[in-house]
This record gives sequence, structure tokens and C-alpha cells, in this order.
Amino acid sequence: MSGKLYGLGLGPGDPELVTLKAHRILTSVPVIAYPAPDTGPSFAREIASQWITSAQLEIAMVMPMRVERYPAKEIYDQSAEEIARHLQAGSDVAVLCEGDPFFYGSFMYVFERLAGRFEIEIVPGVSSIMAGAAALKRPMTSRNDVLAVIPGPVDTETMRARIDAAGAVAIMKVGRHFARIRDLIADMGLMESAGYLERISLDNERIMPLKAVADDAAPYFSLILIYKGQEDWIASLPIETKA
Repeated sequence: MSGKLYGLGLGPGDPELVTLKAHRILTSVPVIAYPAPDTGPSFAREIASQWITSAQLEIAMVMPMRVERYPAKEIYDQSAEEIARHLQAGSDVAVLCEGDPFFYGSFMYVFERLAGRFEIEIVPGVSSIMAGAAALKRPMTSRNDVLAVIPGPVDTETMRARIDAAGAVAIMKVGRHFARIRDLIADMGLMESAGYLERISLDNERIMPLKAVADDAAPYFSLILIYKGQEDWIASLPIETKA
């Protein structure tokens, strides 16, 4: 009998936002895998670190974090085959993923390589967007509002069109694109409706109106939330600063 592969969503960073199901699986599997940068610790592993034991075998899927392209395909190919060997030997494997596995999650690249070969279960996690709305203390959407989720690297004119068409907007992976995105939002007259958040749910989280951010860059784990939908009271809620 082959082992079972789990994709575990761990949420935005706070270990208390890990679901009971993810915790149960994490603490019972003999093998865990997780993405890791080549220049620092794995964020996914850090979230789960208090529950990982020395008895568990760990597979680090090390990804060079560069602006230029890197051989991600080869790395996922190698990691998937290493995971497959443990599954074929009968061991269950849990792949850890910050946020949700299928919402910009790295697990999907393992899934596409192993789906059809092994039994797989996906455990959803709290996304940074939902955690961000809660931290901002402002509802994300209401009634028939359309929510647009936009990756920061999207080109300016495409982003403008998506923002213009939506009632609520979440811009993720802001990072080095921050200044360009802020300028676009200002040009669209939406600064009063925009909240800026980084490292949501962590001890060093930062929350403030976008107009109050003086920086020209932002960390990778940052997002901008905008409400411009049907509920006037949502758009008028103050955005408190937490730095």
C-alpha cells in the first residue's frame, strides 16, 4: 500500500490559525516537506516548528530566491520524486504550505506532478486576504460586490482595468512593485479607501492607511486591500495604524 500525500495549508503565520485538521495530520505523519529559500529559514516550517519532532523525516524543497528566473521546474521535479519514494514505501507525507495550498500555494506544483499516482488530500488554510481583512477591521466584500485578487507583478494597465471593474480589491505579492502600485492607486483616486498590511498575524505585523506609507518598497509578504463597493459604511471605516 502506498502512503497518502497531504497538502497542508498553515495560514498566514500565526500558529494559532493552523486548523485542527492540519495540526492532527502534521503531528501524525512520518515525513514532512516544505518550500525553503536558499538564504534563510522556511516560513512554512517556522509556522509549524513547535509541533515538528526529531522522529519526523524532513524534506526541504530549496528554491533560490532571485529576481531573475531560476530552475523551479527542476527543483519541483526532484522534490516530487523524493516525496514519491517515501509514498511508494508506504509512508504518509505532508507538504507544508503557508496560506492555502491552492491559492498561490507552492503545493500545487507538487500536486501536478503526483496527482493520479497517489492518494492526495488537500487541507485548506486561512489566506492572508481573509486574515488581512480581519486585521484591518474592515469587511472585504458585501452583497453583490465583486472581489478582484491581483498579483503585484501584473502590468500597470491590466491592474488598472481589474481595479476599475471590481468592488473590492486585494493586491498580493506587492514587494518591489510597491511604489508603482501606490502611484496607480493614487492616480485612480483610491488612496482614502486603501489599507496597507505586511506580515499579517505575526508579532511584527504592520497595518496602516496606504497614504501613510512613506517607503518605496515593501516585503514580499505584504498586501493592499481596497474597498470601493456598494456599502458606504465600509469605505468610510477608519484604518488604524499598527506599526
